Amino acid sequence: QVQLVESGGGLVQAGGSLTLSCVASGRTFTSYAMGWFRQAPGKEREFVAGTSWGGGSTYYANYADSVKGRFTTSRDNAKNTTVYLRMNSLKPEDTAVYYCAAVLGPPTAWGRLETYDYWGQGTQVTVSS
Repeated sequence: QVQLVESGGGLVQAGGSLTLSCVASGRTFTSYAMGWFRQAPGKEREFVAGTSWGGGSTYYANYADSVKGRFTTSRDNAKNTTVYLRMNSLKPEDTAVYYCAAVLGPPTAWGRLETYDYWGQGTQVTVSS
C-alpha cells in the first residue's frame, strides 16, 4: 500500500523557517518525481516545488516563482524515500496546507494536479505577521 505522510507543519512568525518532511512508503520511490503543493483557504491547490530523477544519483529540482530563493526541496532515498521542503523567510502568504505528491518518472507538467498518482494528507503551515 502506497503511503505519503507529511509532517513538520506548525505556527511560525514571519521571517522564520520550517522544514516539512514527507515519507513515502509502499514501493521504491527512487525514480519517482516528488512534488510539494499547497492550498490556502479559498484558493486552488498550487505547485510549490518538486524533484525528479535524472538517472543515477542525479535529481533535478523545480520551484514556483513565488518560493524561489526561499524554499529548498531535497530527498533521501534510503529505505523509504523521504522528501524535505526547507522553507526560509516565511511570509504570511505562505500560510496553507502543504501536500506532497508522487508520480513515476519525470512529470509531464509539474503544476498539474492530474500529473500525480499519489498524495499525502497534508500538514498545516501558519505564518503569523
